Formats: sequence, C-alpha cells, structure tokens
Amino acid sequence: MTPDLHPDAIRNLLSGDHGDPFALLGPHPAGEGEIAVRAFLPTAAALTLVDERDGARLPMTRLDEGGFFAVTLEAAWPPPPYHFVAQANDGREEMLHDPYRFGPLLTDYDRYLLSEGRHFTSYERLGAHLREVDGVRGVHFAVWAPNAYRVSVIGDFNGWDARVHPMRLHPDAGIWELFIPGLDEWTAYKYDLRTRTGGYQTQKTDPYGFAQEMRPRTASLVVDLDRYEWGDAAWMEARPTRDPLRAPMSIYEVHLGSWRRKTGGLEWLTYRELAETLVPYVQEMGYTHIELMPVAEHALDMSWGYQVTGYFAATSRYGTPHDLMRLIDQCHQHGIGVIVDWVPAHFPKDGHALSYFDGTHLYEHADPRQGEHPHWGTYIFNYARNEVRNFLISNALFWLKKFHVDALRVDAVSSMIYLDFGREAGEWVPNEHGGNENLAAIRFLQEANAEIHSQCPGCLTIAEESTAWPMVSRPTYLGGLGFTLKWNMGWMHDTLDYIRREPIYRRWHHHQLTFSLMYAFSENFVLSLSHDEVVHMKGALISKIPGDWWQQFATLRLLLGYQATHPGKKLLFMGQEFGQWREWSEARSLDWHLVENFATHQGLQRWARALNRFYREQPALWQRDFDPAGFEWIEANDAEQSVYTYVRYAEDRADCLVMALNFTPVPRHDYRIGVPQPGYYRELLNSDASVYGGGNVGNLGGRPSDPIPWHRWSQSLSLTIPPLGMVVLKREGE
Repeated sequence: MTPDLHPDAIRNLLSGDHGDPFALLGPHPAGEGEIAVRAFLPTAAALTLVDERDGARLPMTRLDEGGFFAVTLEAAWPPPPYHFVAQANDGREEMLHDPYRFGPLLTDYDRYLLSEGRHFTSYERLGAHLREVDGVRGVHFAVWAPNAYRVSVIGDFNGWDARVHPMRLHPDAGIWELFIPGLDEWTAYKYDLRTRTGGYQTQKTDPYGFAQEMRPRTASLVVDLDRYEWGDAAWMEARPTRDPLRAPMSIYEVHLGSWRRKTGGLEWLTYRELAETLVPYVQEMGYTHIELMPVAEHALDMSWGYQVTGYFAATSRYGTPHDLMRLIDQCHQHGIGVIVDWVPAHFPKDGHALSYFDGTHLYEHADPRQGEHPHWGTYIFNYARNEVRNFLISNALFWLKKFHVDALRVDAVSSMIYLDFGREAGEWVPNEHGGNENLAAIRFLQEANAEIHSQCPGCLTIAEESTAWPMVSRPTYLGGLGFTLKWNMGWMHDTLDYIRREPIYRRWHHHQLTFSLMYAFSENFVLSLSHDEVVHMKGALISKIPGDWWQQFATLRLLLGYQATHPGKKLLFMGQEFGQWREWSEARSLDWHLVENFATHQGLQRWARALNRFYREQPALWQRDFDPAGFEWIEANDAEQSVYTYVRYAEDRADCLVMALNFTPVPRHDYRIGVPQPGYYRELLNSDASVYGGGNVGNLGGRPSDPIPWHRWSQSLSLTIPPLGMVVLKREGE
C-alpha cells in the first residue's frame, strides 16, 4: 500500500474527517504508465471503472468495507476520461462521473479579487452554478469558510451523507469548491462544515444560494437564473439615460404577502398572480414606482423580510426566482419602476444561515458590543472584513443586474453608522479616534453607493436614515455617503404629530408643517408614510386623525395632498390610499371590502389616483424637488387660521402651481393671497370635491387675479379654501 493510502487516512475519509479529499480520491500517478483511481461510494456493493477511450470495464477493488474502492489504469498522465458504474445490493446499476477527476474551476484571479473584496460579480463564482466541464454537465459549488477543517456538499443526491462529497480547499482564500456531475436544477443541498477545534459541526444553507426551500425547510436549491427571457428591453435600454432627481416619483410600498390574498384569506398570491393583479392596480392608481418590502428569503413571516437568511434567494413563499422576475418584468412593461428593500445592517441568528458560519464569527463581529443589536436580537455585519463587504456589494449589484431592480431602499442606515446605536454607555466600543462613528460601515456604504452608481447608471439607492447625519444623499467624492435619496423622517414625524391634534389646537403647532422647509433642500428627500407608521399599536393613518367620520376622511385627503405638493419624492404604504381603518398585519389581506362597499373609501381612493396623475402631469411638482428655487411660501405664518399657502415652480418659472391648505374644519371665504403673475387661475384640484367624498366647497372652477397688492406681489386672488381641504390652482393667462 502506497504511503498516501495509509489506513488512518482512509479511516479519516470514511468518517468524514479528512480535510483534503483530493489527496486520496480521484486519479493519481501510480508509476510509469499507470494511474491509480480511487473512489468512496458507501452505497455501492461493487464499483466498475469504464475507460471512455475504448469502453473497457475495470472492476475496482474494495479496500475497505465502508465503500472505499481503487483500481489501476494503464495510461499516461493526464488521465483519460472515465466514469463509474455502481452496482447496488439488488443488482441495479447506475452510471456516475467522478467529481474528483475534475480540476478547480475558480481561477487565481477570482480568489485574489475575493480576498481583496473587489469581486463584485462574486455571485457568478460562489454558490451553486450549473456548468458543463469536459463535456460533463453538473453543478459547481463554492463557499467561503476559511476556518473550517472540512466542508462537504450534502443533499438528496448523496443521502445527506457528509462523508461522500467533501470539497477542495483553496487555503490562500479560504474558499472550498467541488464540481459534482449529474446534478440538475432544483437540486436541494446544504454545506456540512466541521471545524479544526472543538468538534463543531453544522449544516448551513448557501450564502450565495439563489433559492431556498419553503419554510420551515431550509435547504438551498440550484437555480439557473439566466434562463428567464426578459421582455423589458426598452425599459432597461432607457434606464441609464434617466435622471431620477428631475423626474416624478410616487412610490406604492407593498408587502406582497398581505396586499391581497386568495379567497378565504389564508393563501398568498404568487408572484405571477401579483403580476396580473398588483401591477394593473399600481398602474391604474398612477404610481410611478412600487417598493417591495424585502423579497430576499427569511425564516419568520413576522419579520416582514427584514431578518434575511438568504441574501441572494428570492423568498419561496410566492414562487420561484423566475416568477419574481416575471413580476418585475411586468412592472417595467407597464412603465413602473421597482424598488426593493435591502438589509445590509444586520442578520438573524438562525443556525442554518450566516451566523457563526464556519465555527467562528465569520460574517459578524465576535465582540457582542460590536456584533449584536441588543434590541433586535440580530448580528451586525463586520464591515471591516473584505469578504463581507464583497458579499454585500455583490448582493446589491445582483438584485439590480440579475433581477432588473431599479432601486434599493437601504434599511436601518442609522444603526450602521453609529457604534452606540441602541446602546448605553459602556455597551459599545469607540472607534480609533474615540468617536461613536462606525468608520468601517461608513466606508462600506460609500463604496457600495459608488459601485452601484458606476455599474448601474440610472439606478437609485435610498437611505432610511433617521438622524441629522450630514450629506447622506451627497456624492462620495464630496464626502457624502453617496445615496441618491433619503427618507425624510423629520417631515413624517412632525406631520403625523400635527394631524393627530384636534384642529382647534393646531394653531399652537403651526411650525410643525413649516419647519420642514428649513431643511427640505439639505438632502434629496423622500416624503415617506411607510409601513412603520401603521404597525405596533400606531394605528392606520386614518385612525390617527381626530374628529368624526367626515373630518377623518377630509383630513386624510388633505394629508395626501400636502404630501403630493411638498418638495420631495413621495411614498405611501398600501391600504392608506383607500383609508384602511385596521392597523396593518402581515398575517392578513388589506380590507378591500371597504373600498368595494363604502362610498367614502371609494372617494378617498379616487383622490389618491387623481393626485398621482396630476402629480405626474405637472413638472412644477417634481422638476425642482431639490432646488430651493422650486418652492416659495406665499404665507407661512397664518397660525391663527391654520392655513398654508405656497407656490411650486417648474424649471420654466412661468410654469407654476398655487396651493392653499386649510387644516381646520372651518371654510375660509374671501381668503386673499398674493400670486406671482396676473391672469385667470383655474382650480385644477379640490380635495373637497364631491367625487372624492367632500362637500363641493370651492372656487367654481377658478378665480381671476385682482390688481390688489398682497404679500410681495402686485396681483392677488380671493379664494375659498374648503374645510380640512386644499385647492391647487394654475394660471391660464393674462
């Protein structure tokens, strides 16, 4: 027996404890003109090697009762092509290719870039990929696990036996790989890892896996993403030419599992069913974009997708990855952009996913003061590690490129950039300068945004950032974080706090609506009325509003109109467009019976639709969202009457709109405001119109200006502003 066939080495292999399987298995030079071929197949009663040069069948010798076989082949190196025929105990035969006769598929350059953190198409190299190697089809597996002693691929194809398919280690990069012939799409698999010390052994899903089994099962699935045939070529060709900052953006935020459900309310709509129902609804309502709460795989429905266990896997709850592509494709073909929530801030501790991946804190910090969110019970990514940054940036680009997503809304940015987020004194570790800024996370966000904007022109990144951190939506070359847009959390909090108050008290809080214009142009803002504001006992938007039924609907129409005409892009969570009363729950459908059966809900929905369409038609409401020259107060200080009046300007300053909003239930007659130009001002929108559920208090279609100086102009209008309502007017001419 040759030295490399020491009995201990065979025993280690057969017990699943050999870290270098290619040293024993597969073909090896055995002498002049001879090649030894060894195989481990514990389920085979007998094994035969078939030399594909001439079809010669060479019975292999069983060297161990555990299933270790060997044969000597007369051939010069390199070995000729061959395969095995395995005979089972019942006499049935199966043809098999030897995984250990194939060389590595990862190149030196791949491994170098991965270690440097600069391989931003790493999803093409790591994970599980259908390949044809030397004319043999199969699946190539690759996983980063530098601290593992042995990694094996397990699945139904080998009886989930970790001894059968141990992988090859590239010690320079800590990456394991193996090509397994004969496997096909939808093969279920995991990685079985054993550490060098402590006897730690675990089974993990693939960090780069493109699909996972339906919960509660957790295996990864082999998927060919490239076989989907897209129909959105026109959209994708135009995407790099768009300037999203000077375009309308009205976003409908959606949780796919609870937008609408099938009869009975227990079964989700699939991605494909949503493509046929949700997309036409969003188009009919006039939204420009749909924002999907995280569609990456997650174990717990109640997490809404924000505790991701499969960063590259579209959740299987609603279908396959190709089905999600179909939904996005349909959005694009109907002129709707797609935003997906992305969660690089933290990940859950589920044992099958990223946590303690290779027996060490590989993706997270080991020190809980740096690596755990005390309030969320999750792990924080170690942004200082090259491979972790590479994983996350590749993931962002993956969704934008492979799934044609148009924008990523980045969740919980504040928790990333502050080391003391959610922590008391002594519970966090200062940075190298003694501060509370997470310098590694900041560099990661800057790098991610720079790569996204460079590689995917026309795509957006949107920060959910709730503090006064400066320059969130400013370019990285100026020192900013590099996001395209930032959620305006201050506007949201002040506005909702204001509308909660009884109208009689709003005069004392008038500044809550005017204050936002003090900082409205310091960032590129999105005005968000999101899911976060209608959960956790906060109630739906309409239930926050005081007063009777009429006052609540009128105020909600006014709130939506105020949002639509305030500088900034717009976002509204599903169900609020028709006035759902119940707080949102991921466990049930929206209350569509309300809009189907009640005129007031129908009127509110018509108002939301009219607002969206009007917004898209009027450049004054979006061309200069982030330019102070695009907004001007007419009167910001009428606290006594709780009236707000202002002008929005397009790039052509003659193209402007006049807004008048009344946040009390008292109609304001003969309310005079100055206007920039003389002429007839047509009333284009009135939230009190009866078609929207109002009382038809208004201006009879419009008003001519009077040569009466008012405010700072020589012309003025005498308006009727409806109770808890707004009017929008536009000059038609002199």
